[in-house]
Amino acid sequence: MSSDQKIILPAGSSFSVEEVQKFRNETKGCSRVVHLNNAGAGLMPDIVTQAQLDHIALEAEIGGYEASALQADAVKEFYTQTALLLNCSPRNIAFTASATDAYTRALSSIPFESGDVILTDKDDFVSNQIQFLSLQKRLGVKVVHINNSPGGGVDLQDLGEKLKKYHPRLLAITHIPTNSGLVQPVDEIAEIFSNYLKESNHTTWYILDACQSAGQMKLDVQKLRCHFLSMTCRKFLRGPRGTGALYISDEALDAGLEPMFIDMRGATWTEHNTYKQQPDAIRYEDWEFAYSTVIGTKAAIEYCRNIGEERIEQQVRLLSQILRQKLQEIETDRIRVLDRGPALGGLVTFTVKNGNPQTIVSELLKRKINVVPSYREFGIFDFDEKGVSWAVRASPHYYNTLDELDVFVDSLSEIIR
Repeated sequence: MSSDQKIILPAGSSFSVEEVQKFRNETKGCSRVVHLNNAGAGLMPDIVTQAQLDHIALEAEIGGYEASALQADAVKEFYTQTALLLNCSPRNIAFTASATDAYTRALSSIPFESGDVILTDKDDFVSNQIQFLSLQKRLGVKVVHINNSPGGGVDLQDLGEKLKKYHPRLLAITHIPTNSGLVQPVDEIAEIFSNYLKESNHTTWYILDACQSAGQMKLDVQKLRCHFLSMTCRKFLRGPRGTGALYISDEALDAGLEPMFIDMRGATWTEHNTYKQQPDAIRYEDWEFAYSTVIGTKAAIEYCRNIGEERIEQQVRLLSQILRQKLQEIETDRIRVLDRGPALGGLVTFTVKNGNPQTIVSELLKRKINVVPSYREFGIFDFDEKGVSWAVRASPHYYNTLDELDVFVDSLSEIIR
């Protein structure tokens, strides 16, 4: 549908028709595609695109180093905006190339020893799980998984019991997995973890993967009580690809934690065999990164905050709930919606009996509808528990409309007929 076509919103919408029309008018892609792949990469607002283009043009005119120096205030504002997004200080924020890059930097700073335990959930992001297994192979750490509750998501009782039993070096939780609509009960997890720390003499660090939740819902690191929070900026925050951020708590900074491969931005070489780390989160950054994307990300976060994370979360939940219902109402017994858990977010996953995910996605793409497939290797525990080998993932955002959901469902019905 074109961005100037009359749009239809569901009852209970957090936004008026005029507001959604404005969002769509400010997003070139809305006039060209039905974009239901926001869990992959959201459509950038035009202001984000322009911020990057302007900086690249400036680099071409006066030089890369000179352009970043001239735009120092805009670069600094990235840290301010991200800190406001997460309720922390700019000194706690590092810019990274992706959520995985952020996560790896945090993970590499944990002082693991042979026999240490990593306690993690069964719906963790695939790259995180692979990194844990790599640490297990290289350093001899042990990976222990928290059981899921019968309805999906972390079994909170089992979490408490395993914290006390294993005294893990690291607790690792993924807020929203990439292959499911599950939203983990992170507030309850924070409370259990906080109580454990008060009662334990062991040092346990906590990394929260917020790759899919940043920009989709309000995040407050003071309430989440994590030592690290990793996130991407290309998904629900609608920023550029190749951008992420890492929150590092004061406790982790004061303890002297630093990434394994710290470079000249993160530390100063002081003598032949010594260096001095930076006092703040800059120690987790590299010297070189694309400043155009930093400035573009700043614009994206500012755009998100001006709209309001709470309103965004309400709208995403509403549209996703409606989409699940519409999928379940298709007149066929072949479609199975897979999402389950104590709370569901903006990732809607389903499978089709005797269907082919690549065919479904490619046929939708021909109709200018964007979704993606997900496979067992992306979430082995989750897919095995559900007894499926693949899923299609559709992820609406606040600029999507009810009629776009109808177009998607009608097209899907036609494809699988």
